[in-house]
Amino acid sequence: MTARKRTSESQGKYGASDIMMLEGLEAVRKRPAMYIGGAHKAGFHHLLWEIVDNSVDEVINGHASEIEVRLHSDGRTVSVSDNGRGIPVELHPTYKVPTLELILTKLHSGGKFNSSNYLHSGGLHGVGISVVNALSEAMTVEVKRDGGKHAQDFSRGAVVAPIKRVGNTRSSGTCVTFRPDHEIFKDVEGFDTKLVHERLDITAYLHRGVRITFRNEVDGEEHEFHREGGLEDYLDHLIQARSKKAAHEGTFVHRGDGELRMELALAWTEATDEVFKSFVNGIPTRSGGTHESGLKAAVAKAVRGYITTHKLLPKGLTISTDDIREGMVALLSVYVGEPQFQGQTKDRLNNPEVQPLVDQIARASLEQWLNENSTAARAIVARIIMSARARAASRAASQVVRRQSPTRRLSLPGKLADCSQEDADKAELFIVEGDSAGGSAKMGRDRKTQAILPLRGKVLNTETATLKKVLNNKEIKDIVQALGCGIGKQFELDKLRYHKIILLMDADADGHHIATLLLTFFYRHMPELINNGHVYIAQPPLYRISYRREVFWALTDDEKDNIVSDAPRNANVDIQRFKGLGEMMPKVLRDTTLDPSKRTLLRVSIDDPLQTDQVMSELLGRDANARFRFIMNRAHEVDEVDINA
Repeated sequence: MTARKRTSESQGKYGASDIMMLEGLEAVRKRPAMYIGGAHKAGFHHLLWEIVDNSVDEVINGHASEIEVRLHSDGRTVSVSDNGRGIPVELHPTYKVPTLELILTKLHSGGKFNSSNYLHSGGLHGVGISVVNALSEAMTVEVKRDGGKHAQDFSRGAVVAPIKRVGNTRSSGTCVTFRPDHEIFKDVEGFDTKLVHERLDITAYLHRGVRITFRNEVDGEEHEFHREGGLEDYLDHLIQARSKKAAHEGTFVHRGDGELRMELALAWTEATDEVFKSFVNGIPTRSGGTHESGLKAAVAKAVRGYITTHKLLPKGLTISTDDIREGMVALLSVYVGEPQFQGQTKDRLNNPEVQPLVDQIARASLEQWLNENSTAARAIVARIIMSARARAASRAASQVVRRQSPTRRLSLPGKLADCSQEDADKAELFIVEGDSAGGSAKMGRDRKTQAILPLRGKVLNTETATLKKVLNNKEIKDIVQALGCGIGKQFELDKLRYHKIILLMDADADGHHIATLLLTFFYRHMPELINNGHVYIAQPPLYRISYRREVFWALTDDEKDNIVSDAPRNANVDIQRFKGLGEMMPKVLRDTTLDPSKRTLLRVSIDDPLQTDQVMSELLGRDANARFRFIMNRAHEVDEVDINA
């Protein structure tokens, strides 16, 4: 007992010797997440954004017009150069070290604390380039200014060699070359060229006139970004990429350099969601902030004012802010002298004074535009009224059944073979193609945890159907009732009756089509199910192959061919192709597809919402030309075409 007491006391002792002070940039290497969000892919790329943002600051303040980003052949080393003023290299009058060295090796050092150097800047903390230095295994900075070219090498936050003059030049600018440290970013192979390409393209849209070159030595490609149209061109690009037509002619654009320098472009489309992209001093604010809140308030006030002034609101209809913003695509770029960002990653703006400024400026400008463009304004109002009517219909039609006690299960769909498990986290719902397959699934399932809901025939294409038609469709209504979590604005994730929603379709073209239609419904009307990882696709076998008392299952023709090729030459290979799930014996379906210990499930996730939206619009939308282009562009990928007469 005595020994235990001594151990406990020694562990609880806390004194002066336990206090540590990290020198220089050690703190950055010890806790990188505090400065770049984490040692993952996003943090890895944040290093590049910090250096690019420094060059952009030179552009914003009128000192540079060209930026070049060069990704070296190893995929991890990158150079960023500009034709700005160049980082000062002379001895600092106070600290008596070269200014370049001071900026690279000390936190909170830089020229952006003094507004006379940078009227607008994305980096006011003075930690950007020094953090990049701390987290890079090698960094070289080359500066051209005052007739000379200077260079200095660094590694992991420390100086490798003193600054030296390496030549003469008449030009000016800075080139930073760095390679992120493998010791910090252990799981990141290199820079994502697609991500870099996208970020640089957006930067060119934000700063009209700047010329940005991306030299990608990994893929041997070179791209130049030069967007004279600015945000207006970016808005057109977003609308086209989403494959959702604008609901009106013309685009609202505002550019102003008054009390707040602000650029704004917005339009309404036929989409059912809203897209807001905001920027502060050229930096994307993905989590929004006070500037975005001001814009949303301004849009609602301006549109309501126009509707009221011109008496366009139908009797008995209520317009909500959600109705006003539905389908809207908005781009907002503001320039703030002293931005207060939430964290070093700068995802959100916190300046309280910006919200009323954006509200006031955007409202007045939008009101004027609406009154001067009556045709576009009336089309926008018609779009909003349609949204309000659809939302009202949704509220009336989506009174769905929540998970109830066994005595009230009769309210559930009649075709549903429910499970006995009351804990939703342990329950699964299989949505099955056809009554025949549903019968096999019901006999092969685990009745305690697995529920079966068979569907009849092709599911409604919800991409082209009105919301009223969607909610009146028998198959869709059965799905909504079975899930119990509501739909649209009445969706409540905590009311979901099953943790896994598994699409079980035939392993053929028709099955894939039905699965696509169901995924479209979930994506458009219950996206939270996909975003929270509740939707899965089952993988039933297409073939049963057996020889010498061994049985193999193949999901595709390629898998079948590989299994057959591995069979001994003299073996008698028996191949059975399932025409559908209904042909499978319940035991076979259980052993291959239903049993959690043996089955394979594909969880549905969305990596790129913009691309997902575009693909669904092309494949399932009203525009047949989009599908024709899709087929023609991919015709060369098809070896054989199976056409059933």
